[in-house]
Amino acid sequence: MSLPVTYVEGFHDVDLVKKMQYVQLGKTDMHVSRLSLGTSAFGSVFRQTDDKESHEVLKVALKSGINYLDCAPWYGHGKAETVLGQALKSIPRQAYYVATKVGRYLPEATKMFDFSAERTMRSVDESLQRLGLEYIDVIQVHDMEFAPSLDVIINETLPALQKCKDMGKVRHIGITGYPLENFRTVLERSTVKIDTILTYCRCAMNDTSLREYYPYLKERGVGILNGSPIGMGLLTHRGPADWHPATQEIREKCAEAARYCQEQNVDISKLAMQFALEQPEPHSTMFSTASLVNLQKNLEVYWNGVTDGERKVMEEVMERFMNTISCNHWEGVEEKLYWKAIQDAKNLGKDTLPNLG
Repeated sequence: MSLPVTYVEGFHDVDLVKKMQYVQLGKTDMHVSRLSLGTSAFGSVFRQTDDKESHEVLKVALKSGINYLDCAPWYGHGKAETVLGQALKSIPRQAYYVATKVGRYLPEATKMFDFSAERTMRSVDESLQRLGLEYIDVIQVHDMEFAPSLDVIINETLPALQKCKDMGKVRHIGITGYPLENFRTVLERSTVKIDTILTYCRCAMNDTSLREYYPYLKERGVGILNGSPIGMGLLTHRGPADWHPATQEIREKCAEAARYCQEQNVDISKLAMQFALEQPEPHSTMFSTASLVNLQKNLEVYWNGVTDGERKVMEEVMERFMNTISCNHWEGVEEKLYWKAIQDAKNLGKDTLPNLG
């Protein structure tokens, strides 16, 4: 097999690179690894992390054939980009594609989102500085459902990103979010060419609703990036954090599934990763970790899959638990909380409120 253009002799483990599958990301010039690395964990968003271990995670992931990295100013409020940038200093630029985002920034409700053209262009410059790069491969609008209106995204944010692209600061433009229908709306109305979409928890064992949009996205030639195959912690033995927006039904069904897997001596997170990787339409499935142990676990699933016994458990989990969920999404929950916090801030005459994230 031919090696990807991101292969660098003397840096990569050639045998591992040959084991990785690469696919063209939509109609871009990028051929990305089917498994990609989200770097939100580098910002200590899930637990306190060791920056040196994060650097090593990045190096091992890239040497193993992963070539697509995703980040955002929101992750650790600049820390993830800074840690990533430090690690990239010792990595050949040819060896990776890097994506980051604009629009979501600080934990205080009144300072969290800003999709204005001015802030968007400034954000790109800030990301370039933190990452230590001359250009970003994919710049994405972060969680566009939190804009006052999608008109802001279409008329301000995306045209600002196009200006950045025209200046050579970014190569491709993407959009992200949880509500799926927003992608269709923006893709059809935008005068700016959109190359990729990134959504999370919508191509996982507990929610496969992204499948309904595959024909449309394929027709548009859009790259499809699938985030959080473990449902932001739902498909783990420890369960999701308190802030997780999933409904009580979703939480309970996933918890029951996790307990059943434990009874069978099977790791539900391994099943969740395998399930996501078996979906052919997403060009890349993204996981995030700052742990070398967890990185290796995910790579092992990609390389070796699951045993016959584990597959049987996965099928049973789908039939007994996941397929019985009456409503498998939580659209609108986070937006309602956000806009309530904004209104409360206005009513109290305060500039900020307690953190939402």
